[in-house]
Amino acid sequence: MAEVKLEHVRKEYDNGFVAVHDFNLEIKDKEFIVLVGPSGCGKSTTLRMIAGLEDISGGEISIGENVVNDMEPKDRDIAMVFQNYALYPHITVYENIAFGLRLRKVPNEEVHKKVCEAAEILGISDLLGRKPKQLSGGQRQRVAIGRAIVRVPKVFLMDEPLSNLDAALRNQMRAEIILLREKIQTTFVYVTHDQTEAMTLGDRIVVMNKGYVMQVGTPQELFNHPANLFVAGFIGTPKMNFFDVDLVKDNNGYTADVGGMKVKLPDDINSALSKKDKVPSKAILGVRPENIILTEDNSKNALSADVKVTEMMGSEIHIHTDCLGKTVILRVQVADMTDSEQIELLKKKKLWITFRERTVNVFDTENGTNLAVDGAVPSLS
Repeated sequence: MAEVKLEHVRKEYDNGFVAVHDFNLEIKDKEFIVLVGPSGCGKSTTLRMIAGLEDISGGEISIGENVVNDMEPKDRDIAMVFQNYALYPHITVYENIAFGLRLRKVPNEEVHKKVCEAAEILGISDLLGRKPKQLSGGQRQRVAIGRAIVRVPKVFLMDEPLSNLDAALRNQMRAEIILLREKIQTTFVYVTHDQTEAMTLGDRIVVMNKGYVMQVGTPQELFNHPANLFVAGFIGTPKMNFFDVDLVKDNNGYTADVGGMKVKLPDDINSALSKKDKVPSKAILGVRPENIILTEDNSKNALSADVKVTEMMGSEIHIHTDCLGKTVILRVQVADMTDSEQIELLKKKKLWITFRERTVNVFDTENGTNLAVDGAVPSLS
């Protein structure tokens, strides 16, 4: 088992394109780290640099006590699971899992023991005699993971391993990866473009955009306190709603004026703003769809919203509205509603809304940084 450190790591190609800028991260022993971001953000390139499949242009990568910048992939004591499984079609599941051990000339008895242990962990003991073409996508992915497990690596690298599976199977495999992590107790670095995977799997998540690290934090930190507009918009489904506001200070702290509706800012935001040398008069207020509340109050204590689309999602209704000239999405829980109340809500064309004040975030209009998060970086969007 080992820590992984990336210090000022950079990747620039011969054409001058910089895929990864000044990447810094310390991954603890046995930690599960997820790199997430849109296509082309540099997450897979970063993983490949850790693996040694991509040369670095600057900085330093260490695994355990060893700096591995110039070390061959086979000498880094890592195992990697790819998106496309990379199984050998002409040999059995048993031999696919055993392949790396055979290359290392591990004795047959030990090979058999390790293959059987891995198959037992992954629930594929009854598939060992089959060939890959006889397996489903989920079974093939288990075999690919088994081939990595038997090596007992210091670091387990996974590059979008579930992206080829259908939605139901992805959900099942996510749960199995969580159980696998508990059983094998090693360091994981996992790449995905799916923020749901990131939120459910990661001890910490690294959000990337355009080759830069936007924020590193726990799922709760990223969801509740996004460092900038990019993270706020990327993490969460549906994404966070944004409102242009005026910040007004009085004896009780700061209030956000949203189209005439006054929103008292939470204590943590007030405390952060009070420490700043200069607080902007205008800002962007971020409110997640589940933190918008329906109200009957049509006074200045609420905003009017014209309903454009409603989506019945089973346990909740997603309502797309036009509010203050912008699209604003609400998530309304319906567990306590009768069927007739749900139908009535789905038919509404106009709503009055307010916010759960303690859940809002405030962002700088110039660079998109969260005004209450220390060290927040610009959103680049």
